[in-house]
Amino acid sequence: MKVPRWRIAAALAVLAALLGFTAVFAPIYVDNLRLQSHVSALTREAGAAGQSDDALRDLVVAKARELNLPVAASNVHITRSADGVRIDVRYFVRVDLPGYTVDLHFYPGAGSR
Repeated sequence: MKVPRWRIAAALAVLAALLGFTAVFAPIYVDNLRLQSHVSALTREAGAAGQSDDALRDLVVAKARELNLPVAASNVHITRSADGVRIDVRYFVRVDLPGYTVDLHFYPGAGSR
């Protein structure tokens, strides 16, 4: 059975759209994973509990800036308890697509034990 050309064209258009979305969104998600890894490493460091909240916040914001993520100091929340330090980051990345804008919300965080 022969497949109509319009179906092949439609399949190629869908595939191209998926590849386009991947090209736009994948770098943002990879950078978020890198920020998550950095936050986790900070909470696992032995000296994290001895550092001030502002120093930890500055380290997180500096890493986010390095990754071109829109994280401000007000997006970084640090909680201290008997268990250790917990760092939570809440931010979003606005992506403008042709005809549509989407906000990707991210919540990387980690705590020491």
